[in-house]
Amino acid sequence: MTSSSDRSLAVDVPAPKSYEIRTYGCQMNVHDSERLSGLLEDAGYVRAPEGSDGDADVVVFNTCAVRENADNRLYGNLGRLAPKKVSRPGMQIAVGGCLAQKDRDTIVKKAPWVDVVFGTHNIGKLPVLLERARVQEEAQVEIAESLEAFPSTLPTRRESAYAAWVSISVGCNNTCTFCIVPALRGKEKDRRTGDILAEIEALVGEGVSEITLLGQNVNAYGSDIGDREAFGKLLRACGTIEGLDRVRFTSPHPRDFTDDVIAAMAETPNVMPQLHMPLQSGSDTVLKAMRRSYRQERYLGIIEKVRAAIPHAAITTDIIVGFPGETEEDFEETLHVVREARFAQAFTFQYSKRPGTPAATMEDQIPKAVVQARYERLVALQEEISWEENKKQVGRTLELMVAEGEGRKDGATHRLSGRAQDNRLVHFTKPGQEVRPGDVVTVEVTYAAPHHLLAEGAVLDVRRTRAGDAWEKRTAEKTAESAGVMLGLPRIGVPAPLPVATGSGCGCD
Repeated sequence: MTSSSDRSLAVDVPAPKSYEIRTYGCQMNVHDSERLSGLLEDAGYVRAPEGSDGDADVVVFNTCAVRENADNRLYGNLGRLAPKKVSRPGMQIAVGGCLAQKDRDTIVKKAPWVDVVFGTHNIGKLPVLLERARVQEEAQVEIAESLEAFPSTLPTRRESAYAAWVSISVGCNNTCTFCIVPALRGKEKDRRTGDILAEIEALVGEGVSEITLLGQNVNAYGSDIGDREAFGKLLRACGTIEGLDRVRFTSPHPRDFTDDVIAAMAETPNVMPQLHMPLQSGSDTVLKAMRRSYRQERYLGIIEKVRAAIPHAAITTDIIVGFPGETEEDFEETLHVVREARFAQAFTFQYSKRPGTPAATMEDQIPKAVVQARYERLVALQEEISWEENKKQVGRTLELMVAEGEGRKDGATHRLSGRAQDNRLVHFTKPGQEVRPGDVVTVEVTYAAPHHLLAEGAVLDVRRTRAGDAWEKRTAEKTAESAGVMLGLPRIGVPAPLPVATGSGCGCD
């Protein structure tokens, strides 16, 4: 029996509010969403379960503005949430990212049920803006015109225990006619090298064994201080960090890709033999119209130098088909570069107008049917080359970092999946002993498909790692929390795998 004194001491603890973040666009947005998650959890929110589909107390859209229909997609999603918001008093909706930076007040006019609109430069204000909107009972629109604080200073909820993004710069100084990102992200601003290395060392201390250096134009790093070799020096410095097994970066620009970077890649053991080098077009005429400051000869020269220094490097790219004014001859030049470069993969896109870019108002916009036909020819050629290049891997012995969530059919096939040093996806036979995401296995490739490899024989070696320990610890903590530990205030949800670094950091994907 509970006494009156006991009852007087009882306190009702309100359940924590849940949040959901929907991310669109490039790796920079993915990394920004990790910051947004960290900010919200710091403020007491918990992640909603996977597949909540708008049932969270706070739904955040981290938007992209590089596609012509980006706004239609956003408003369609906002429209579907409107009735849920009516039926759930207290629910809040926030819109951030590049489209928010561009459209500003338009979002609230078109979707007056939105509570918060924030830009690319002030993501750290989200919790404050949500609280202000709740108290004042009106929408809060706050768009900063310049960076208020480098995102690395914000709390972060990393999506992977063993791999992490590390932002080295924000913004872009290029003026590509198809891209609106520089107008929304601002001029390039570099982080101090010491801060970058300190963040990496801290991540390694937590168990992370793979990092991806991230920037809109990652190899232009150093432009703030006038040091053209700063990026190569940074790569070499990463090579001195004990416990850091793999270093990647995305996305470089051919204009700034210097010989010292190639040398640093080749001579630094933990920098992986992988390069994502956006092409966009193989035609000098189109490249000039795009305001890309390199030409076909320069691009192929870089590929040749990389292959000479790193023979097994896997090179991927971005290509835009149907840019305004592109002729059949121009398109054939693109096919020529694809044949010469022999990309492991190409991320191919049909040109679409980005409102606010010079290309959107250019004459000679290409008919949709022509763009579609060229796109299909390009995809068919690249598919053939990807398969041929993957077949060269058959018989090779590869070291894989075991990945989480990479193989959609792993459960049915009794396989696991991992990434080779060159970032190729490999599905391998599940060994008898325990293997955790972040651990390293050695396998022999037995079969090649255009987009993945198979290792159907027995695993040759398993190396348990600190990264695997970190994954195991995080998983155990999440299980304990979801079971009601920590005073009944669980953080809900299992972390998703770190997205694979593909596509252009400039938002061209």
